[in-house]
Amino acid sequence: MQAIILAAGMGRRLGELTRDNTKCMVPVNGVRLIDRLLGQLATLDLSRVIIVVGYKGKELREHIGKRYEGRLRIEYAENPVYDKTNNIYSLSLVKRQMTEDDTLLIESDLIFSDRLFPMILGNPYPNLALVAKYETWMDGTMVRMDSEGNIVNFVPKKAFSYADVDQYYKTVNIYKFSREFSQHKYVPFLDAYCAALGNNEYYEQVLRVITLLDNAELKALPVGDEKWYEIDDIQDLDIAETIFAEGDEMLRRFNYRYGGHWRFPKMLDYCYLVNPYFPTQRMKDELRANFDTLLTEYPSGMYVNALLAGKYFGIRQEYVAAGNGAAELIKSMMELTEGRTGVVYPTFEEYPHRLSPEQIVAYTPQPGTLAYTADDLIGFYDRHPVDTLLVINPDNPSGNFIPVEGLLKLAEWSHRRGVRLVVDESFVDFSDGFEHNSLLHNSLLERYKGLAVVKSISKSYGVPGLRLGVLASADTALISHVKKDVSIWNINSFAEFYMQIFGKYESDYRQACHRFTAERDRFGALLRTIPYLRVLPTQANFFCCQVTRDYTSGELTRLLLERFNIMAKDCDTKNGLKGQNYIRLSVRGEEDNDRLIAALRALDE
Repeated sequence: MQAIILAAGMGRRLGELTRDNTKCMVPVNGVRLIDRLLGQLATLDLSRVIIVVGYKGKELREHIGKRYEGRLRIEYAENPVYDKTNNIYSLSLVKRQMTEDDTLLIESDLIFSDRLFPMILGNPYPNLALVAKYETWMDGTMVRMDSEGNIVNFVPKKAFSYADVDQYYKTVNIYKFSREFSQHKYVPFLDAYCAALGNNEYYEQVLRVITLLDNAELKALPVGDEKWYEIDDIQDLDIAETIFAEGDEMLRRFNYRYGGHWRFPKMLDYCYLVNPYFPTQRMKDELRANFDTLLTEYPSGMYVNALLAGKYFGIRQEYVAAGNGAAELIKSMMELTEGRTGVVYPTFEEYPHRLSPEQIVAYTPQPGTLAYTADDLIGFYDRHPVDTLLVINPDNPSGNFIPVEGLLKLAEWSHRRGVRLVVDESFVDFSDGFEHNSLLHNSLLERYKGLAVVKSISKSYGVPGLRLGVLASADTALISHVKKDVSIWNINSFAEFYMQIFGKYESDYRQACHRFTAERDRFGALLRTIPYLRVLPTQANFFCCQVTRDYTSGELTRLLLERFNIMAKDCDTKNGLKGQNYIRLSVRGEEDNDRLIAALRALDE
């Protein structure tokens, strides 16, 4: 068995990173792609490794030098017209060598698990392509295969159809060809194809012709959950460095992204907090049916969107501002806040981050329970006066919940003391009896004009990608300030349309919330069977759990990510929880929750 590496390309999309070197010289987490690849090949029993070089080939040869002497026999082939040809020409330069031995064909811009080479070499079929089930980040050649794993078609970019993605597998660009296949099938067709269509093509096109015209006995071998990535540009490089980071560095890289985890579809995200049962498929279909219009038309300004938000929650237009997520409104409101502000720690940090440390009057509940009541807050802030009191209800990350009667008591106390009461009820629709727990009512806002209610539509409504939130208050000066402070087009057309049609789906939403609470109860009961977790009561869509033995919170979150590709929130970064070994786990659908429970149990073995 020999290996052929195609490394002649220029890698223009990587910009300055390939100005002085070819693409396979780009480092990923400090190790160059070519060094990682040759190190993996050095563990195999190979007769030789042939590297087809072109752009910056001299620099590549000098870098490799003799460092693999005694482990790999390395030969080179030169593509002098790398800037005018594609990889079909690079491969044609070593077609004779292909006919001399069984061949591993590898593209040099890949990073992949050490298990992929043993996987393809250990498979008895002589002619194989490693493939991966199509995911949204993938680009390039796709294949279709039958029930027996035979490749029945190669699908080039121009023939790609989004209607067929469920049937597509992406080529990983690692192939195994027998000597006989190269001699009697691939090389003859390669010669004919180049003669007919020239050298500015891709070598997969030859495989496409073979599969269409002949029973080539070329099979696909899916890689499953094994890690791999193809690096074409700087975003690919960033994602690859995240996927292939280790330990605390992997956690750090995921955490500083603040979302965008859809780029890692194999990862199970237990950090971000949404409703797994809404929106319904029918609502998504309606959004999809209007995609073209929404994409190409301007959204409305604040006047219309405040009207829609008011309709959404049944409150007056002049009492509400719609935001590009609650975070936009929090920023605007808190930067207007003067004087001393009461903050319960631990909490959602977006609020106190907008204040100076001198403004904050912190209340910390008992560390064993993280629980507090309206009476606890009233008693504390009677002794420590504030101008504004912030209450997250249910709280994040503790899940502590003050019933509506307690909130009204706080509102009455705040009204008498001249204190502005800010209640963030982004998670309230996850609470038991949620239909009666909101403060978004004209009568309450008018009775307590110092009351401001914030609600994220991302969380309980399951649409974080739309970036929607509202701020409501009968203090029209506050609302007017916020409306003027944010951009005139702060809400995009998709979010606006969502608010416009939501009324048709309100009953579906209520059913989704009831379905959610049932799953939370089931999931919570399972979490309580994990012997090293102490699970706090919650009325939100997450559980705050203290790690009581075996691991620190940091060790547990790292192991979940490294071993099971599950992302959990380490609360050690939260003010009020440092050193107490708390983690936060969101509530997802039943299948995902069972997968997390299985991982947690495996860590107890």
